[in-house]
Amino acid sequence: MDKIRLEIIGMSYSQSQSGAYALIMGEVGSKRRLPIIIGGFEAQAIAIELEKMKPSRPLTHDLLKKFADTYNVIIKEVIINKFHEGVFFAKLICEQGGIINEIDSRTSDAVALAIRFHCPIYTYEKILAEAGIILDETIASPFKKQKIQQKKGNVYGDYSLNELHILLKKAIDNEEYEKASEIRDEINRRKKV
Repeated sequence: MDKIRLEIIGMSYSQSQSGAYALIMGEVGSKRRLPIIIGGFEAQAIAIELEKMKPSRPLTHDLLKKFADTYNVIIKEVIINKFHEGVFFAKLICEQGGIINEIDSRTSDAVALAIRFHCPIYTYEKILAEAGIILDETIASPFKKQKIQQKKGNVYGDYSLNELHILLKKAIDNEEYEKASEIRDEINRRKKV
């Protein structure tokens, strides 16, 4: 079965499930998208690495990356290999000393690790045909990489840039990564203006 390369297009709050996020994966060179519903903690793990945020203590995925590096384990690729009753399944293709192993994984964890290992993410045509959508760019603009959309209006609009930097540091120190992500988005929006 031929693999199809995917890239992370972005994330947004899920309209269908409270407290969940939609991770949008896109077929490279195509308008086909694969929306995957993930939880808040999983979204945080992905967003923190995409946004190059450095938490005060390592997250689980960072710890696993360090562990793998210590024992010379490389994740070569991630494959979203199954879609059953609305749930995606994935596997990690790992190499250690020339030996290849496949490890089952939740898709959200596999994506969080793929980002940290800088490895490609793939799926199969069958999964894209069953669960994918085609994004009509004239109707809905594509998500931008490394962007989390805000849930409700601009709650940080009244703060000065200096106050936002203080709030960002405080949120990271308190391990409030969703809040930190929103503050970082506001800072980045102001830098573009």
